[in-house]
Amino acid sequence: MRYDLAVIGAGPAGLSAALNASIRNKNVIVFGTDSPAISKTKWIKNYLGFEKISGQELNENFKRSLQDQDVERSTEKVQQIYAMGDYFAIILKGEKMIEATSVIVATGIELKKDLIGEDEFFGKGVSYCATCDASFYKGKEVVLIGYNEESVEEANYTCEVVDKLTYVNMYKENPELNEDIEVINGEIPVEFLGEENPTILKFKSGKEITADGFFIIRDSSKPERLVPSIKTDEEHIITDKNGRTNIRGLYAAGDISGRPYQINKAAGQGQIAALDAAKYISLVKENKFDKDMW
Repeated sequence: MRYDLAVIGAGPAGLSAALNASIRNKNVIVFGTDSPAISKTKWIKNYLGFEKISGQELNENFKRSLQDQDVERSTEKVQQIYAMGDYFAIILKGEKMIEATSVIVATGIELKKDLIGEDEFFGKGVSYCATCDASFYKGKEVVLIGYNEESVEEANYTCEVVDKLTYVNMYKENPELNEDIEVINGEIPVEFLGEENPTILKFKSGKEITADGFFIIRDSSKPERLVPSIKTDEEHIITDKNGRTNIRGLYAAGDISGRPYQINKAAGQGQIAALDAAKYISLVKENKFDKDMW
């Protein structure tokens, strides 16, 4: 199915974008779950219109704004986005795919630093989707570094495919893992070691473990891993004043497009990107968009 607009991220930028595009009669799908950066904030005192409001209440207000809009929601994880000319192919977990005429990336920003060697070995033994790549490691040993609830689900699935799975717990105490999974608690992973492929994960303590493959399951990853050929300035996607990126039809809004990391700014950028995207989508549908206009 092809949507008019796919919004990647369900924080203030993403929901604001979805609301404004839907009001302009665009067919919208939003990928993502509640933003923990907002929902876990005890009090917010600088959001216009509210003297003082909890992050959880503000987040619920955001979601209620979409209740009367024809916006589809999905919690499926977006693996990669490919520009195909007048549309985008959006690859989901499990090799599913949808299409969209335009995309707004509003994923927020991952403040955790990459492990040493992570970029070097990406695609050569380091992966961000265990469900996608577990079959390559049948009868082998793998390590999964988990930072969220999704990592628990991925570990439980993967352990049924591989010979041995070790879960490096960066998430919480006592995650609900299958009893066959070996768990490492209290260690901080810092580096992958190997020649052509990684074979060792080194921890801050000096401890090392070996494996045939490694999975890292975080809430988000670098923009250039999500969208090949996207232009970035370190961890941020480069945009113009309308949220346009270097890729025609692709926008970015919120924290992923740069500082300051503020809710007001994110919601405003989501609206700006959606308004421009709505115009772009209409022009594409009417075959009136000239490539020189981007």
